[in-house]
Amino acid sequence: MPRVGAIASLNIISGMEEVMKRIVPVLALLFAFTVTAFASDKTLVIGVTPFPHAEMAKIARAVLARDGYTLEIKEFNDYVQPNLALASGALYANFFQHIPYLDNMNKEKKLDLAWIAKIHIEPLGLYSRKITSLDELKKGDRLAVPNDPTNEARALRLLEKNKLISLKPGELVTVLDITANPKELEFVEMEAAQMPRTLNDVSAAVINTNFAAEARLVPSRDAIVIEDSDSPYANVLVVREADRDKPETKALARAFRSPEVKAYIEKELIPRGIVPTF
Repeated sequence: MPRVGAIASLNIISGMEEVMKRIVPVLALLFAFTVTAFASDKTLVIGVTPFPHAEMAKIARAVLARDGYTLEIKEFNDYVQPNLALASGALYANFFQHIPYLDNMNKEKKLDLAWIAKIHIEPLGLYSRKITSLDELKKGDRLAVPNDPTNEARALRLLEKNKLISLKPGELVTVLDITANPKELEFVEMEAAQMPRTLNDVSAAVINTNFAAEARLVPSRDAIVIEDSDSPYANVLVVREADRDKPETKALARAFRSPEVKAYIEKELIPRGIVPTF
């Protein structure tokens, strides 16, 4: 009788071993899937334009790593695709634009994006390879301005503030809203990223600081006129509205407004005319 019991016990153990052989690979696969999904949740993809946003993102990436997140940086060379990619879910966040531009894109493209943190201001400036002061502008000279709605309005307001033109009231003014143009200046509208390349073809161009820097133009040194520090056009960190209160979003905002990022702006960017907002 004991012998029969021993045999039965051996059969049970053998059967359990067979079951375990089948279960363990399945459990391992489930564990691997869970780990992968967790790792994916800890990876945030952000879209940026090259300068200075990419440099700040690299510093924020090191700060964010302390919270256990990996920041993957994807660079764009225009102002439209980063918002479309964010809205589609291809990005978790983007960092390249100011608030009026975001507001206009949300309205124009029917997006649902929200800014979560102001980081810095990049003053718009008027640059030239042909003149050194506004007094040198001649009748009929050609001036280039960005062609996207908010930056064009911003550029024209800068020119109006410096008494080159007068404009109708309103937010998104264009060259069609010019009411006075004493020098009969001709305006050329083009993509913001292309502005530095047109300096040899026009008398002057209004250029965003990031694109001016790529052309080795220093706002404090090279701009004929430049926006004041009270400019409302702060560059912001942006996510989808549905993600704005998530823990990873708050961690991202903390990283971009960290002492490390501020120190970089103060040391490297203030001399170029870029100032922090925190």
